[in-house]
Amino acid sequence: MSEPMIPLNIAVLTVSDTRTEDTDKSGRTLVERATEYGHRVVEKRLVADDVYRVRAIVAGWIADPDIQVVLTTGGTGFTGRDSTPEAVSVLLDKEIQGFGERFRQLSGDEIGSSTVQSRALGGLANSCVIFCLPGSTGACRTGWDSILAEQLDSRHRPCNFADLVIPGRRQHG
Repeated sequence: MSEPMIPLNIAVLTVSDTRTEDTDKSGRTLVERATEYGHRVVEKRLVADDVYRVRAIVAGWIADPDIQVVLTTGGTGFTGRDSTPEAVSVLLDKEIQGFGERFRQLSGDEIGSSTVQSRALGGLANSCVIFCLPGSTGACRTGWDSILAEQLDSRHRPCNFADLVIPGRRQHG
């Protein structure tokens, strides 16, 4: 008999200068996917694409012992004020290089060479995993369905990120 999945506490941040709560389809997609999978979305916010405002929110969530996962959407491109990777990368204890690599590999099947402009990022800070996804709904679906659903599932083997953020669990492998 398989063990039950252990739900994680997730915070979702949409980074955008133009979206509102009513028009934030990508943030809503992450919330829906996470809750349908059995996780708890404990906070969802929307913030303008400003490196210091993004950094302050994510830093607060990393410091909160009740938040185990931070998902951001938006601000990962090369245009204008896109600054999510700059805001988040300085907060990381370790970068999950394979996350960005795998995301771009999967995304390439959907959007071709445009995927090279994605600066999707993953990392670990203070026993919290952080994943920065592009702002499109399709990118959020790809990231969740093809990577995060498994990697945030405590039952996934040979290893998963849930084991890193759940107190008392250790990574298998």
